[in-house]
Amino acid sequence: MMKDTRVLNMDNEDIEINLLVEGLFLKYGYDFRNYSKAHIKRRVLRRLSISGLASISEMLYKALYDRSFFEILLLDFSINVTEMFRDPNFYRALRREVIPILKTYPFVKIWHAGCATGEEVYSMAILLKEEGLYDRCQIYATDFNEVVLEKAKEGIYPIESIKEYTYNYQQAGGTTSFSDYYMAKYNSVIVDPSLKEKIIFADHNLVTDGIFGEMNIILCRNVLIYFNKELQNRVISLFHESLCHGGILCLGSKESLRFSSCEEKFKAIDLKQRVFQKKFGI
Repeated sequence: MMKDTRVLNMDNEDIEINLLVEGLFLKYGYDFRNYSKAHIKRRVLRRLSISGLASISEMLYKALYDRSFFEILLLDFSINVTEMFRDPNFYRALRREVIPILKTYPFVKIWHAGCATGEEVYSMAILLKEEGLYDRCQIYATDFNEVVLEKAKEGIYPIESIKEYTYNYQQAGGTTSFSDYYMAKYNSVIVDPSLKEKIIFADHNLVTDGIFGEMNIILCRNVLIYFNKELQNRVISLFHESLCHGGILCLGSKESLRFSSCEEKFKAIDLKQRVFQKKFGI
């Protein structure tokens, strides 16, 4: 009988991580099996180093029998690196290339997929307000992690971040004072309630859930890089099915449609800023 060298070449650490990910799926239904192995390994080893646990196998046991520890791992595996007006040139591209398209619709449906703690959702709301579009938009902001969704709903952020956010806003082509969009209180800032009026925060898992609805624009930036090629392709197909004809797809600066099954179904509006349009009739 021939030996499977793919298995023989795996070290004990990788085997334990595979068992951990499989165990979380079987126990809780959260599927990280097609996430980037490098991303999962980094997060697992970081948690192991600060948890006081002796091994990854011990971590699996604790996660299976201690729901609160599982929720800590869930936060570890979530992709929550974000900020207001992250990558200002992207928002300039939105103003220049995408807003004129959105203005042709009587009503605009927007999906922020993998919204994390909401900073980019509120950035979009500000941009729409400044372009006179906000009142005829509906924004759906989704994530699979209930903890970060609650933070997004609250719209409360550390006051020490405001200097960076203000700079980003100015570089992104902001037309007024960024301070108009938040209130400072103690050591935090609270986004202006008017920014929340057209936002619906909802639980949606890109790995396991289906079409969210027919959208005019989908933003999913810096999420796909944490998925393997198979999952990236599946999610891009989901976005294609969820867009109206001529709808806009916005990805992160290190993400691409290349080699996906939907590559030929989109045209680039701004390739550098990863802004694509679903072709008509496809």
